Amino acid sequence: MATLTTEIASITANIETLKADLKEKKNTLKKAEKEVASLEAKKAKADAKAAEEAKKAEAESVLKKLLASGMSADEILEKLK
Repeated sequence: MATLTTEIASITANIETLKADLKEKKNTLKKAEKEVASLEAKKAKADAKAAEEAKKAEAESVLKKLLASGMSADEILEKLK
């Protein structure tokens, strides 16, 4: 009987330790998930900015080519309308 009581106490202590470990791991996971979400948001913002810069560079390149080919700024503006 004493052995069974000792085993139950040991198992109960192990369960409490495992519960504490589980809580700690869940908190760590939650923090990691927040960090990942934050990094993904930053990446999306950086990607959008890079895409916008690429569009701007392409537009400037086209504009320079049109101006170099002899088209006036007024003609270019008229085509954009």
